[in-house]
Amino acid sequence: MRIAVIGAHKVGKTTLAEDLLEHLPGYVLHKEPYYELEESGYIFAEMPAVDDFIRQFEYSVEQIQAGGSYIIFDRSPIDLLAYIHAIDETKDIVSLFETAREILSTIDLVVFVPIETPDLITCQHSDFPKLRYKVNEILDSWTSDLDINVIEVSGTISDRRHQVLNRITQ
Repeated sequence: MRIAVIGAHKVGKTTLAEDLLEHLPGYVLHKEPYYELEESGYIFAEMPAVDDFIRQFEYSVEQIQAGGSYIIFDRSPIDLLAYIHAIDETKDIVSLFETAREILSTIDLVVFVPIETPDLITCQHSDFPKLRYKVNEILDSWTSDLDINVIEVSGTISDRRHQVLNRITQ
């Protein structure tokens, strides 16, 4: 099963992905494109920039296309597209959205980790909280438009893991 964990920054995606990895023997975790690109020498702008998110989008598409059957992806093209749209609503993203839809059709389960109320993770001003909330709203809207197998999780990490594992076994 191919699983993608999506959501805005500072919602616990990586924590959930790593926790799922411990409970799903034989699975591999693909780190967030940002970190893999950074490790390969890509230099990101200090402030969130559309070009950087486009590069992450492309990298995420490559990750998913090259991935095998038992993989957890920390982020997906749809997250990165949400950032692009949140930063520049005037940017034409129609073709990117279609690419994201096509790529996500190869994912068996998309796990959406939204911002919870009350917010479980403190987000400092340097973490761009307005961008975080805007991306969360976009993803919440888009996940219903994509015709994909998506589950929205909430609660503690244990609660979230159980929600995903229960969905997998259904």
